[in-house]
Amino acid sequence: MNWEQLLSLKRLGDTNKRLRKEQDETRVGFEVDYDRIIFSSEFRSLQDKTQVVPLSKTDFVHTRLTHSLEVSVVGRSLGRQVGKLLLEKHPHLLSVHGYKINDFGAIVAAAALAHDIGNPPFGHSGEKAIGAYFKNGKGSRFKKGLTDEEYQDLCDFEGNANGFKILTESRPGRAGGLRLSYATLGAFMKYPKESLPKQPTSHIVDKKYGFFQSEKAMFQDVANELGLIKRSNDHLSYNRHPLAYLVEAADDICYTIIDFEDGINLGLIEEDYALEYLIKLVKGRIITSNYNALKTTQDRVSYLRALAINTLIDEAASIFMANETSILNGDFETALLDVSQYKAQIKDIIDLSVKNVYRSKEVINKEIAGYEILNQLLNVHGDLAYNYYIDNLTHYDRLLLNLLPETVNLNNMSLYDNLMAICFYISKLSDTNALLLHQKLKGQIL
Repeated sequence: MNWEQLLSLKRLGDTNKRLRKEQDETRVGFEVDYDRIIFSSEFRSLQDKTQVVPLSKTDFVHTRLTHSLEVSVVGRSLGRQVGKLLLEKHPHLLSVHGYKINDFGAIVAAAALAHDIGNPPFGHSGEKAIGAYFKNGKGSRFKKGLTDEEYQDLCDFEGNANGFKILTESRPGRAGGLRLSYATLGAFMKYPKESLPKQPTSHIVDKKYGFFQSEKAMFQDVANELGLIKRSNDHLSYNRHPLAYLVEAADDICYTIIDFEDGINLGLIEEDYALEYLIKLVKGRIITSNYNALKTTQDRVSYLRALAINTLIDEAASIFMANETSILNGDFETALLDVSQYKAQIKDIIDLSVKNVYRSKEVINKEIAGYEILNQLLNVHGDLAYNYYIDNLTHYDRLLLNLLPETVNLNNMSLYDNLMAICFYISKLSDTNALLLHQKLKGQIL
């Protein structure tokens, strides 16, 4: 792979090649990507989607929106730091093509801002609930009407693939989705492969999948434009865009440190334990007089959190540059922080968060409720999708149709398209709207 292709400003529908050196410096192409994401309705819905605690009533607990904003800020810093080093190493990117340090920051920031845009209600348990409906629930009856790849899309419903669909799906008045640059779409795609075969290797790109069958052609167009390296001749699978490693690192940094901070603020992790774990990560960077002047738990944790994030940004940038050649060649097989000198400290923090936060009764109880809510929504709307396909709508189906947004298009040509349309609709609901729709279908709101 080469940076000239990887930094493509092309957008879906472009007929002429966009050149960086011709861009208006007041609103550079990659910065437009950020603007388009942040003004989208799908991004706004993240304000009411779970990060750690579903349906939390506590102001300081992160939602998907605040998490995504923070990942974007970390991603921008990380991208700029790496961009500076890349332009020093490859000066022609500046002198010939006109790329600037901030371009790298803008690409990573935009992709990081969108990294959770495809997550369904109730966090990762929402993904599992959708998958379980098709794998073990009432939706398993649809298997015979689908290809293996189509059925796997549904059984392992994936927020990353759903995010790619949101960013690229055309509809009347919105051709090409948000029309992001291909460079940003490439950085967004952490798992550039289709759903089958499932985890064929231990390479990081095979951990999950990154697009549904419905976006296969669009994905291939992006991969070809960027010059991504194909990994298989038997199925659609490519090596990552290098900047996807930075998006992943920004996310890893935030959920490691900031979810830990949420656990402390919720009282699920004791302050003494928390401070000890964070100090291990940032020792040597603490200014003792400044730290000792802090009087509250929240201030002390905030101080250490900022140091920890800066430490890991520096570390991720250093690892990226040390392995840039192998990353461009597709030979780097792990997440950046998996080979960090701070790997043990990061593991200790995550393990404590898993034990005390992710597996706390408050989180588990609400995840169970979310699981039931989504299962009910899928039962009802799955019947609608199938009955529409076989042209046998019931009176109840017709009532449901009147509740669906105009953007949900069902047909009698493709069962897969109908099921994906319903999953897409449900996935974009906020936690509260999913709860309200569930109550409505149960007859609890009249």
